[in-house]
Amino acid sequence: MRQILAVAAGLVVLAASGCSAPAAPRSAAPPATPAGPAALPAPTGAHPVGTTALYLKDTSRPDPWNLDADARELKVTLWYPTEQRDGQRAPYMTPKESELLLKGTGIASAPYDTLSKTRTNAIQDAEPAGRKLPLVVLSPGFTKPMSTLTSLAEDLASHGYLVAGIDHTYESYAITFPDGRVAECLACDSDTDPGFGTGAVQNRAADVSFVLDQLTSKWQHSDLIDHKRIAMAGQSIGGAGTVAAMVKDPRIRAGIDMDGTTFARIPKSGLSQPFMFLGAQEHVPGGQDNSWDRDWKLLTGWKRWLVLSGADHQSFTDLPLLADVLGLEPLPGMLPAARGAEITRTYVAAFLDQHLKLRRQPVLDGPTPRHPEVKFGRRFPCPHDRQCLPAEGR
Repeated sequence: MRQILAVAAGLVVLAASGCSAPAAPRSAAPPATPAGPAALPAPTGAHPVGTTALYLKDTSRPDPWNLDADARELKVTLWYPTEQRDGQRAPYMTPKESELLLKGTGIASAPYDTLSKTRTNAIQDAEPAGRKLPLVVLSPGFTKPMSTLTSLAEDLASHGYLVAGIDHTYESYAITFPDGRVAECLACDSDTDPGFGTGAVQNRAADVSFVLDQLTSKWQHSDLIDHKRIAMAGQSIGGAGTVAAMVKDPRIRAGIDMDGTTFARIPKSGLSQPFMFLGAQEHVPGGQDNSWDRDWKLLTGWKRWLVLSGADHQSFTDLPLLADVLGLEPLPGMLPAARGAEITRTYVAAFLDQHLKLRRQPVLDGPTPRHPEVKFGRRFPCPHDRQCLPAEGR
């Protein structure tokens, strides 16, 4: 499960879910000409977006990765609609977090604090607005901080969702706690162990249930949350964690796996909640990764299997949007970063709108001329005038 960051031809491209190879020496590549700070795309919804961070401690269980910790500490970043339009924008990550991420992924073509300068759209510690908001839990890929899903989180919040992004401690290159401690990736020493993926997603499921307990009963704004409208989405092993969390916790009414090999086994009785696979080419039905084929037949409710042509493993995150400031060039034939972000936002929001807000979304009914890159698979009806995956993949 070794996750290798390929900088071939320049763009950040990661394999499934595991740790990266050791960082290349800083002198391995000449520094790129600075492109100026990156800016995340503006949210597309009607609401301004606020954000704040919570630091939670689960004293009911020891940390699964740090044997010296008798409690599990978690950082949870919240994004939400607000009426406040002016104020300080939230930082994307700290300089130290940027440094450890770039070192961990072997990027030496930009100053190590580069990602800390990324401009976000959410107002730090703004007062939340609205009542009885649907809640969406987000879980990032292995080794990646929650900040790498910020663009998606901000967009969902602008459409009236409360988004809770979990940093799974010791599973990413760096997480900073309020007292200044930086938790590095202890789990990276174990990612090649037999059964690592299965254990990791069960740990994530436990994290999610604990966070839901805290948000729905102990958070100062818990009255904002509609307990009957909770969903989860994750990228890479975060997507696998979504399956594990849904199997364990019935409060999660719908789920999305963005390009993640699944590890948690679904009971033979099936998983009846709405579910969507959204992935890159290796997840074509019958393709390189067969975990989706295995689980598809056990998804007994509303379901979709979408493959995004030209996408790679990180196309569902912010990382391609940041390639320019890192001095990296896209690989030939890859989906442009802005287009990948647009499609991810569109289909994730459509899924959530349909299943949490009960607003039918025609974009989920089949391929559309506006999104020709999105192929529907696995026995899904395909109009003759639209592009679908090959018949044997449906």
